[in-house]
Amino acid sequence: MRIANGWKDYELIDCSSGERLERWGKVTLIRPDPQVIWRTPRVHPLWKQANARYLRSSTGGGRWEVYGGLPDVWQIGYDTLRFNIKTMGFKHTGLFPEQAVNWDLVRSVIRSAGRPVRVLNLFAYTGGATLACLEAGAQVVHVDASKGMVAWAKENAAVSGLAGRPVRWIVDDCIKFVEREIRRGHRYDIIIMDPPSYGRGPSGEVWKLEDKIYSFVELCAGVLSDDPLMVLVNSYTTGLSPAVMEYILGTVVQPRLGGLVSSDEIGLPASASHMVLPCGATAIWENR
Repeated sequence: MRIANGWKDYELIDCSSGERLERWGKVTLIRPDPQVIWRTPRVHPLWKQANARYLRSSTGGGRWEVYGGLPDVWQIGYDTLRFNIKTMGFKHTGLFPEQAVNWDLVRSVIRSAGRPVRVLNLFAYTGGATLACLEAGAQVVHVDASKGMVAWAKENAAVSGLAGRPVRWIVDDCIKFVEREIRRGHRYDIIIMDPPSYGRGPSGEVWKLEDKIYSFVELCAGVLSDDPLMVLVNSYTTGLSPAVMEYILGTVVQPRLGGLVSSDEIGLPASASHMVLPCGATAIWENR
């Protein structure tokens, strides 16, 4: 497992009985996590002193129960990057801290390329990977179907001092955008994608990752440059294993371009229990 252990402003303190205890800067949150099926003792005092806890509803969704001292928006940092954090519906905060392992990897690839690098970041959310690529010196096209998420990503770029870097902020359906880029003849050296497990397109079409991911990777291969550097596919879909995503890249990208394909889970270390919580999986093709 690739472990995101470089954080100072974020900490997974403990996890037990379906919940995480986390520190986001000076704010402590308790959030549900379906992977935490073990029932270890909750001895850490912050289990009883958290700022807020997300409570799921039996009818779907849920709500935040605030115990006091919770700001509307606050900031945390990772290395030189800064992020605006806030409690949202469906337990989210606007950031997936385990993705720091992928930010570090892609920054290393860009910095060692020795040439200008163009990055396409699809399903780009609030811009963690976009900021990492910009900070490393790449040009980035950031695409997400949510206008609110793209606006949030712009805010994160501004607070990170990266607002003036070469980036295009695109609110669009990712499939339709890639299809247009193919027709335009636009090409990218790195493609990053973090597609949702389930969703609906602008015309109501259903997106189910297990059914769509192979054809989408095939489509995205059409916008790779003549000398590409990396394709990175991330997934939080239960049942879509790292090996399956590795096979997809190995059958779509590797036969044409060579290189190496790898995959693994990504996770967060729990400081109190010394466990590592699996938080998704990433498959990577690299041209080396």
